[in-house]
Amino acid sequence: MSKKLRVAINTGGGDAPGLNAVIRAATLAGLNKGWEMVGIRNGYRSLTDESTPLVTLTRDMMRGITMMGGTILGTANRGNPFEMPYQDKDGNWDVRDESDQLVARFQEENLDALIAIGGDGSMYIASKLIEKGIPVVGVPKTIDNDLPRTDYTLGFDTAVTIATEAIDRITTTAESHDRIMVIEVMGRYAGWIALHSGLASTADVVLIPEIPFDYEKIVEKINLRASRGRNYTMIVVAEGATEKGGNVLTKGKVIGQAEQLGGIAERVAKTLTEMTGREARSVVLGHLQRGGSPTNFDRIISLRAGAEAVRAVEDGDFNKLIIFQGNKVSRIPIPEIAGQMKKVPLDGDTIATARDIGLNLGD
Repeated sequence: MSKKLRVAINTGGGDAPGLNAVIRAATLAGLNKGWEMVGIRNGYRSLTDESTPLVTLTRDMMRGITMMGGTILGTANRGNPFEMPYQDKDGNWDVRDESDQLVARFQEENLDALIAIGGDGSMYIASKLIEKGIPVVGVPKTIDNDLPRTDYTLGFDTAVTIATEAIDRITTTAESHDRIMVIEVMGRYAGWIALHSGLASTADVVLIPEIPFDYEKIVEKINLRASRGRNYTMIVVAEGATEKGGNVLTKGKVIGQAEQLGGIAERVAKTLTEMTGREARSVVLGHLQRGGSPTNFDRIISLRAGAEAVRAVEDGDFNKLIIFQGNKVSRIPIPEIAGQMKKVPLDGDTIATARDIGLNLGD
């Protein structure tokens, strides 16, 4: 493509470290080609709400944002244009399809392409926008690392690093007080954060959604440690983990938003106290894992993904997701992965490593 393009960038779903680095790389790469780069505020709000204008992205706005957490464009986890929440005249909440309005606004703004930065939900939305004729290039962002066919997603490394540091700190308290400590980490229905942070922090037990756990197996580990003079136990549990025959614990669902998971650490701690007669405490790391400055790794892959997205637009290679495989950047069709989830492979070497060194996985 040789003509001057007008390209929009948006960030959707939960925030993650590295978003601003993507915005910076994509904006600067586009400006260097003579294009006009604009930002969509708060997910897709600038295209569905006329009171929220598009933002013209400039070089000055990009200064110093690589190391910043969050997103300068804002985001929304209740911003699906196909199921946009609204309040009726009686004050009741419901959802409605505002996608036609979005497409019309996209055309009115003379936009040539959309760089959509997001996770599984955002890529599902992107696949539906593609069906409506919007030319999209996707960038894989989610701390959960659960998008298929990419080795890493933006924000995962930072989330694992933060979780690992937190678990390290809690370990000293557990050892000082001879306690069972249960730390709940994010990840939704995939155990990537729990497995990697638990393994890195030398936790004793890691519970992930891919392996339903048995309380008796955990108690065996606690007793084994006690027999070796280790009177404390560190347990890392993914928010989507379940006991055998049990269901994922949730905190409810808000209209237009994905189901909120949580409560498993408290349940595990309470049950282990009852079974062992020993004090067990729970800690929920929560949004600590999303915030703050991205790691060097997340900065670099975010910059690479942003620049590659602009190259895809220049090539006219639309409706593709930027992915990383074997430390090489490439592109795959977004519809191929829409609605799918990458779970921890139980036959992978990370699980094998955990078992080889004696990490208890609850089974």
